[in-house]
Amino acid sequence: MKRLAFFTYGVISYVIFFGVFLYAIGWVGNIIVPTSIDGEVTMAFWPALLINLGLLSLFAVQHSVMARPAFKRWWTQFVPKPIERSTYVLFSSLAMIVLFAFWQPLGGTVWAVEEPILKAILIGGCVFGWGLVLVSTFLIDHFDLFGLRQVWLHLRGKSYTEHKFVTPGPYRLIRHPLYLGWFFAFWSTPVMTSAHLVFAVMTAAYILVAIQFEERDLERALPEYTEYKRQVPMLVPFSKRRDRAAAPAASSAGS
Repeated sequence: MKRLAFFTYGVISYVIFFGVFLYAIGWVGNIIVPTSIDGEVTMAFWPALLINLGLLSLFAVQHSVMARPAFKRWWTQFVPKPIERSTYVLFSSLAMIVLFAFWQPLGGTVWAVEEPILKAILIGGCVFGWGLVLVSTFLIDHFDLFGLRQVWLHLRGKSYTEHKFVTPGPYRLIRHPLYLGWFFAFWSTPVMTSAHLVFAVMTAAYILVAIQFEERDLERALPEYTEYKRQVPMLVPFSKRRDRAAAPAASSAGS
């Protein structure tokens, strides 16, 4: 019964995450969902900005702190290891739900592209970004990344094992295609409002800082990662010379 309970918890956490992911697409793009990044302005600019910065900071702290190995070692004294990842996913999803619920539109337009071809290119870039995010998770094992593999193995009475160090698809070109996808998803828009710009700038800053912490953990955990980091660019393909004869690799650890 305990194993089944853990599995059920993992599935529920995943379903909540996937719902949040789909909602985020509509929220950023101002389509379908009841709240969005550019809804009706209801308060003065500066109080609204401070609220938004607080919401983004809440997510950044939760997302980064709970991903660090030291926190995991402490956290798993209270949370069973089979559901540690699911719990992280659940907390991240809840932090996003809070952001969606309390985000304050700011008004104002930074740019608005009307030219049809350029507008289509920007919309296409946004779609590409969301697609790259999702595809990248599957390339490094989507179900492990979001906790389902852990609870499934536990349900079957099997021990959890880390994946081998591999380089699927775009991970041979850049170290963080998933993060590159976020850049496309948040910045590629035909209409950039003040609220959207704040969101895009702050998430970009968070990603660049988070990469430093993540790669430090990866280098400690994976001996191969130092060489991979030396040969493969972080976010921009072909921005450094690479030894094509080598076999660098990517991992879902620490994401």
